[in-house]
Amino acid sequence: MRNLGVAFAAAGVVAMAVALSGCATSVATRPASWSQPQVLVEPSSFTGVHGLAVDAKGRLLAGSVVGNSIWEVDRTTGVATVFIDAPQGQADDIAVGPKGELAWTSYLQGMVRYRATDTSPIRVLAKDLPGLNSLAFDPGNGKLYASQVFLGDAMWELDVAGDKPPRLIAKDMGGFNGFEVGPDGMIYGPLWFKSQVVKMNPANGAITVINSQFKTPAAANLDGKGNLWVVDTNTGELSRVDLATGRKTVVKQLKPALDNLAIAPDGVIYVSNMADNSVESFNPATGQSRMLTSGKLAVPGGIKLDGDTLWVADLFAFRQVNVRSGEVRDVFRMQASDMEYPFAVGVSAKQFALTSWFTGSVQIVDRATLKTSTMIHGLKAPTDALFLSDGSVVFCEIATGDITRASGADFKERKVIAKGIGGPVQMILGADGALYVTEAAGNLLRINVADGSKTVVADKLALPEGVAQTPWGSFIVAESAARRLVEIDPANGSRRTVAENLPIGLEAGPGLPPSYVPTGVAVGADGVIYMSADRNNAIYRINPVR
Repeated sequence: MRNLGVAFAAAGVVAMAVALSGCATSVATRPASWSQPQVLVEPSSFTGVHGLAVDAKGRLLAGSVVGNSIWEVDRTTGVATVFIDAPQGQADDIAVGPKGELAWTSYLQGMVRYRATDTSPIRVLAKDLPGLNSLAFDPGNGKLYASQVFLGDAMWELDVAGDKPPRLIAKDMGGFNGFEVGPDGMIYGPLWFKSQVVKMNPANGAITVINSQFKTPAAANLDGKGNLWVVDTNTGELSRVDLATGRKTVVKQLKPALDNLAIAPDGVIYVSNMADNSVESFNPATGQSRMLTSGKLAVPGGIKLDGDTLWVADLFAFRQVNVRSGEVRDVFRMQASDMEYPFAVGVSAKQFALTSWFTGSVQIVDRATLKTSTMIHGLKAPTDALFLSDGSVVFCEIATGDITRASGADFKERKVIAKGIGGPVQMILGADGALYVTEAAGNLLRINVADGSKTVVADKLALPEGVAQTPWGSFIVAESAARRLVEIDPANGSRRTVAENLPIGLEAGPGLPPSYVPTGVAVGADGVIYMSADRNNAIYRINPVR
């Protein structure tokens, strides 16, 4: 290992620094220390925002699945605070009962939770139902209904007392997403995969189509005036549907990636957008809208630096950040593109690779056209992917511990480069041509691409995630469990702390990859470090001090 480090220092570092700077006289040197982290892209509330509800006390509640929490948003100031913390607060949708009781769907946990009052204990009303997505109480009799979407497709009646098992009402409906129960006892809502708004009879599951003019309707709420208000996540439209005639009217154009809505007793409509961590109000009486809270990023994970552009896998969006100005621009948004919840990004001169452990996919995108050229599906929780100089792509799977090289037409030719890695998280191609991989088990590994041989560069790291190489040859690693960045000398494995007490290390729930939302790390040719923060959705810049 020491011989490797010496050879690397003697040749690879200088060559890389020259290539990055354009002249040998400006080779970056190891700094004496680091500055305090500076905000490049400001923090925001939530970690992706989904279901909304106005409770019996007039509080606007907002659910976050990835953030495992329910927040309260002040309807006047927009200030957001955690209402029910992780992990019990995980909520894709929130429902308020006729007595003020609260229920919510913990989507990734396959549960419905319930609380009678603010001081009552939280109870689990249903479990082991993957993809529990939306729910609503019948305002007349207090019955509670919940649907499975994406990871299942069914509607259930739940026993609030907890004495009876869930009753299956219907299945294979087409994705009955954010819904509400009307005063007539019927369930009104959208069928995500059929582009329809419908009503269902909970007694027998019979469905009547009200309108079929949507792209991807995500949620629908009744206003008590004979109208159903619907958000279309694909188009970003807020529409009103007349229940008597089925006529649809687009009332407000918003951004795509809308998730849910809630109508307050005064008629004001609140709409959530998962890609912007935003909650916006709209008053149908006046036509006025107001942004209560929002963010420039949603759930930033893996990052890569290319010149002055930082490419960010933002879970509900794929974005670029100008590191000079901090300006953020959308490349893709969820539901308005074919993007699949990216947790990591790989960048070459011609392509992007967006990786999602949630959908088991690596999406190859042409940089010139921003069109998907290949979608690699069927992978076992892939956590990162990058390109080699011959155009092949290398991806790692945390569920198998494998690193695989894919090439040929549609990348169907596969060769396992390395096996037995204790949870590969993030990868980079080092200046010496080797792969450097963070291992959730606590190591930074060097892997020879040619023969798959592995060398431990550093061990006993606290859940290492993002990794990047400096112009002088060391490695910057995010130890998410310790909430710090460290610099590692590859010659001897020694390390020093770059920054600590960082807003990183968002905890994963049971059954999820330990890296969950990876902390991304990148280093510029000038030695400046960039880091994504999954606890507050910010991007930070750390300058070298010389």
